[in-house]
Amino acid sequence: MSFLEDLFSLKGKVALLTGGAGVLAGAIGRGLARAGARVVFTDYRPPAERLEARLQALRAEGLEVYGEQMDVLKREEIEAAAERVRREIGPVTILVNLAGGNLPEATVGPERSFFDLPLEALEKVVALNLFGGAILPSQIFARQMVEAGEGVILNVSSMAAFRPLSRVVGYAAAKAAVNNFTRWLAVHLAREYSPRIRVNAIAPGFFLTEQNRFLLLDEQGNLTPRGRAILARTPMGRFGDPEDLVGTVIWLASPASAFVTGIVVPVDGGFDADSGV
Repeated sequence: MSFLEDLFSLKGKVALLTGGAGVLAGAIGRGLARAGARVVFTDYRPPAERLEARLQALRAEGLEVYGEQMDVLKREEIEAAAERVRREIGPVTILVNLAGGNLPEATVGPERSFFDLPLEALEKVVALNLFGGAILPSQIFARQMVEAGEGVILNVSSMAAFRPLSRVVGYAAAKAAVNNFTRWLAVHLAREYSPRIRVNAIAPGFFLTEQNRFLLLDEQGNLTPRGRAILARTPMGRFGDPEDLVGTVIWLASPASAFVTGIVVPVDGGFDADSGV
């Protein structure tokens, strides 16, 4: 094994991804598997349809991947999945918290002002992105890392955590909380359990996913006004491709970042750095 292969190798590790049916999870999971990890994709639906097709495609490449049903907002389901994975595959020492999203009802727009946002919708968005998207899976899978004496938790933040974006009030607040939780948990696990358990986050910029494609492109594939405004503030002049996340994730999951914990890394084409002046 060469120096670089050894530095970034994940051989023998078990990596588990929440939100496993998503576009970003597909690219990240494939990257982790190509780096040597055994990768478990989890989703709140049974591993069927799109996720099953993904697993078959990755297995055809010779990669070791698995699927598990797990609702990140139900502790009992997370605990059951964690025990199954430990028993059948091995203890999870890489957790990538990709589950998250937004709701129209928690978004300001022409049909709904800030004053009319229902508390129930805001609570659901915060619960999905903060509790299900970071805290609950970390509570359960970090136990396996403590027992193993090492591990990596990687949360997924957003540009909305750094620069509150118009309209997405609940989502922005939840992702800002994910940033804070990432830093808190990094200190807590290192001091109380093991300095070899690290916690970091990535903050993707604007990627063309199923969740936001309709906001960025119209039905003809042309930029919407919002899409044009985003690219005007992105120095690299394009939207992200899911593959653009892979290198950063492998770096944070591998020995290459052994002295890195408690940070949030923007992967945004320079969006956060641009003052607009």
